[in-house]
Amino acid sequence: MKKILIVANQTMGGEKLLDLVRAKAREGDDVHFVLVVPMDRPPHGGVIYNEAVRAAAEVRLSLARQFMAREGIDLRGEVGDEDPYTAAMDGIAIHRPDEVIISTLPRTASGWLRRDLVERVQESSGLPVEHVVIDLDREGLPFHLTLVVANRTLEEAGLLEHLKAKTADQEHLFVVLVPQEHGQGHAVREAEERLAATLKAFHGAGLVASGMIGNPDPYEATMNALHSFRVDDVVISTLPATKSGWLRGDLIERVREESGKPVEHVEAQSTPAPAA
Repeated sequence: MKKILIVANQTMGGEKLLDLVRAKAREGDDVHFVLVVPMDRPPHGGVIYNEAVRAAAEVRLSLARQFMAREGIDLRGEVGDEDPYTAAMDGIAIHRPDEVIISTLPRTASGWLRRDLVERVQESSGLPVEHVVIDLDREGLPFHLTLVVANRTLEEAGLLEHLKAKTADQEHLFVVLVPQEHGQGHAVREAEERLAATLKAFHGAGLVASGMIGNPDPYEATMNALHSFRVDDVVISTLPATKSGWLRGDLIERVREESGKPVEHVEAQSTPAPAA
């Protein structure tokens, strides 16, 4: 058995990295991959929610596993320490790989390379380390990534149909963001249950999707997610205009103006019943 450890975060979906993994998988029937995703703290908001930071990394991991599973490649993984060197060395100690792949942005944009991550891991581990540089600004990603922002309207049939229609023309991945309504207690549990049920429905409909609970402020939660993920567009689902605090707070226009991304609005046809 050959085991390969991959350390990546923002560049995880880059074509060069995916092609390298595919090539390694073709080397034999007994090649196993372990992906380590160091956590990445967002810059927006006065309060940083540790759960949201970890959740963003878990979403990357989940999407990567789903994407590679479609190609018959089994990818295990875990969320690592905020420090990429510590995350990589922890992964090496736990999984004892035969070789390591580290994927980074170009040197001018990579904090990992400014800290000499590749050389330090190679010297400390004694393992072969292959470095993949992915310039996302020039190369983009081989799929379309949509950020879906919703809470009480997550399970609306109209939202699912809207997202399914988006997959007709190209490979599509979805990150579902659920801002916490009050940041504590039963509201958080309801959001988590709603998210789990929604992802189950999305997967049943053939969508590649993962999700996370975010900052209670929907604007800050959305901007943090836009920092964490290289998103092509945003879908915001709200209650009807007469019931929606998000619309009263001009959420859609604020996100559109600040992000420069296309923002679509899906309005629920009715007010969902309160959770039990």
